[in-house]
Amino acid sequence: MIHLTVHEWGGTSVCTEISGNGSHAFTRVQANALLTAARAHPLANQHGTNILIDRHNEIIAGQMVGVIAAPECSLEILPKIDSDAIEPDATIRCRLVRMLDVALGLKLGDGQAAAMARQTETLLDILIRLFADRLLAEARRGLPRAYLAQEGDLPALRGRLDVRRQFTALAVRPDRLACRYDTLLADTALLRIIKSCVVLLRRYARATETIRHLDELRFLLADVSDVPLSNLPWSQVRIDRTNRRWETLYGLARLFLKRDWPATHLDSRAQSGITLLFPMNDLFEAYIAALAKQAVRGTEWTVHTQGGKLFCLVEEGEGGRQRFQTRPDLLIKQGHDTVMIIDTKWKHIGRNPEDAKRGVSQADVYQIMAYARLYRCPEVMLLYPHHAGLGTCALTAGYRIWEGKERLQVASVDLVPGEAAVVERLINLLPTAKPGPAQEPTSVSELHFREGC
Repeated sequence: MIHLTVHEWGGTSVCTEISGNGSHAFTRVQANALLTAARAHPLANQHGTNILIDRHNEIIAGQMVGVIAAPECSLEILPKIDSDAIEPDATIRCRLVRMLDVALGLKLGDGQAAAMARQTETLLDILIRLFADRLLAEARRGLPRAYLAQEGDLPALRGRLDVRRQFTALAVRPDRLACRYDTLLADTALLRIIKSCVVLLRRYARATETIRHLDELRFLLADVSDVPLSNLPWSQVRIDRTNRRWETLYGLARLFLKRDWPATHLDSRAQSGITLLFPMNDLFEAYIAALAKQAVRGTEWTVHTQGGKLFCLVEEGEGGRQRFQTRPDLLIKQGHDTVMIIDTKWKHIGRNPEDAKRGVSQADVYQIMAYARLYRCPEVMLLYPHHAGLGTCALTAGYRIWEGKERLQVASVDLVPGEAAVVERLINLLPTAKPGPAQEPTSVSELHFREGC
């Protein structure tokens, strides 16, 4: 089994000879298997080139991060947060786990995830280990149970009598009573999903300690029914006060089992493993959105993601249909009024110090200008990740839209210091807001974000 790590838009060699565990290249057969897995993923475009690009003697990663698995090989893709700085893979991997934690609300906590990321484990190994450790701790405290309807032919009445069955199927069995009753059991929809996840991950776990924990979990969940992955009862799961502490575990199980974004792709061949991928554009947007909600806490403002949905054009004539619907990344609202629109862009800008436009795409500017006019919004912003090429302090540049009162900001947010610094940066970037009713503070994992220096 060969496993390699690259960064976004980075490549790894493809050789013709057989690769060993210590190899730094894939064979042509392994490369083809990875390309096939990439094309089969739900997030792939027609040819899968947004995930992996085949250049014969090397394969190039696209703007996705995560792990691609194929028979006898796997490829980990890490984000290229700052191409101008040299950071160990463990540091970048730790930061990626934190971004996933905040964006998805997994509530993993800093300590354990950071400790695992510093080791040689891949992103997939880290998430499996976090799931197994947390699930084992909760299972030892006791499994959530619920009253489930049961039927049985019993020697004494329990619950209610099933009259129809009693006088038909049991008409010649006076020693048996057809009973319907409720029993407090652990065989719930939630635990059936959790157990299916445990069984799946047991096949792909590599660390000895993780395998031992997953084996113990299978024993603790022995009374829970086995359900095929295609028939898992997702619609029957209800998170309430009786199983609230299992909410994070349920979120992790969805991460491994569901095929929507963020999604895993389970190859039909067991030995192929799990492909776990996240588009960095979407992940950056979700991360910023989570912390932006923290930044406006205590004000009258609210944060809306992928909202608005206004149309740019209407066809001429009677009953003209609306065309070209818009979906701004973040809408900051005060009541029904939009006070600011933020469009996040996972791009590196400002590489050329002589470029007066700082490398900002004209298409991005046209798009945000259209949002300003369409939503009658006085403040709009293009937000990019900060990198060393922009200098020691995060970028903040202001512009006035020609023959209008709208203001456009081009800003960057530094992801290195952590969530608290990102929230502080967002507070500084937002216009002055009116204070709202006091609210109880929540953890950063429950919020929507933004960052800067």
